[in-house]
Amino acid sequence: MDLTAAVDVIRAPLGEILPRVSAVLSEAIAHRAAAELSGNCPHSPFKTHGDPPGDPGTAITTAEMAALAPMARAEGTWQGRAWMAGAEVPVLAVHSDATARGALLVLVRTEEAPVPAEALAGVRALWDLVTAHRDRMAAEAVPGALGQSRAAAAARATAIAELVDAHGAALSALLGVLRGRDLDDRTARARAVDLAVSSLAELRARTDRDQALVEEPAGDAFARLAASLRPELRGLSVRLDLGPPGTEEGADRLLAADVANAARAVVRAVVHAMLNEQGPGQDGAPRPVHRVHIGWKVGEGELRATVRDDGPGVLRRTALDARRVGERLAALGGRLDVDAVPEWGTTVTATVPLGPPQPAREDPLDVLRARELEVLEQLARGRRNRQIAQELHISESTVKFHVANILEKLGVTSRGEAAALAHTWGATDS
Repeated sequence: MDLTAAVDVIRAPLGEILPRVSAVLSEAIAHRAAAELSGNCPHSPFKTHGDPPGDPGTAITTAEMAALAPMARAEGTWQGRAWMAGAEVPVLAVHSDATARGALLVLVRTEEAPVPAEALAGVRALWDLVTAHRDRMAAEAVPGALGQSRAAAAARATAIAELVDAHGAALSALLGVLRGRDLDDRTARARAVDLAVSSLAELRARTDRDQALVEEPAGDAFARLAASLRPELRGLSVRLDLGPPGTEEGADRLLAADVANAARAVVRAVVHAMLNEQGPGQDGAPRPVHRVHIGWKVGEGELRATVRDDGPGVLRRTALDARRVGERLAALGGRLDVDAVPEWGTTVTATVPLGPPQPAREDPLDVLRARELEVLEQLARGRRNRQIAQELHISESTVKFHVANILEKLGVTSRGEAAALAHTWGATDS
């Protein structure tokens, strides 16, 4: 495999890596579509690429990919005929174990002849390189990638929820009809019931596969953090105390991969900063860090990671900024608190929201002009047109004109509805 081509692949933006892989491999292995199923891309674990649009790459399903995974995992590669996009076609499946969760690449080939062993070796090498590269980016929680991941995750979660609701409702309704007693053809009804049950099972299995690739329990995520820190502290006179999330702290709570990756990267960066920012004590002698405590707690809407040391208490936020701690957290809408007490040590708390931030609601009152807001405020206080006219020193007909405009702009049909909006959005606070 040409190393120049491999460099071109890993330099590509995340969304273009699969097309680049497909282009590089097309010279040695003719194919018309490519698909991947991996656990190191939190916002999009399943991707397809077909050129031109309409080729099987655009219709491959995760179920078809999952069926090939065990065979490819056993030997590293598998080639033969398999069902892809609803048709039996020649494929090459390549598994990479360069990461804990692995990654599967499938090429929908245009010919039946087996791929030579030397070509298979090159494909595996490239796929291992790509898999390790993306896993490293996820583990380091690069801020740009985190922002892309969080934005895409929000859209993806909405799409999945809508898909589940739509198919679930349709299939459940189908089952309800078919299970009724007003059908005479028992054979047809039985087959239809079996089909609907199978469809429901596949829909749920698809959701489960998706969650397994992009989420992990908080307890497991913390264990991976501890395992990555122990080798780094080996040989140092530093005791690592761990406070993993227990049942009450949300150990079983599923964390999105971007949240877990960001929390691990932030904690590692904080620990490194604490070990490097060792200052003198009151007597002027160096005061090293002897103990670092790390704890996680998962609340209703956020993960709180705390790192505390017994050092000189001289750590400043600038040292953490140099390690992009604040930048990583900002990409996910998180926050950072640093409490350094001379002679007592430093406590750093990183808070990461568990989900995408909710979009800010638009104030419906923004469409009103200043005078209309004044009229609405009086209306919300229960005053009639004559009272409003006296209060604002305008004619009663002018008040009626303003009230009509207010109702139209707010999209309501009564003074009561307009008053309710005014109370909700603070038009009566003054």
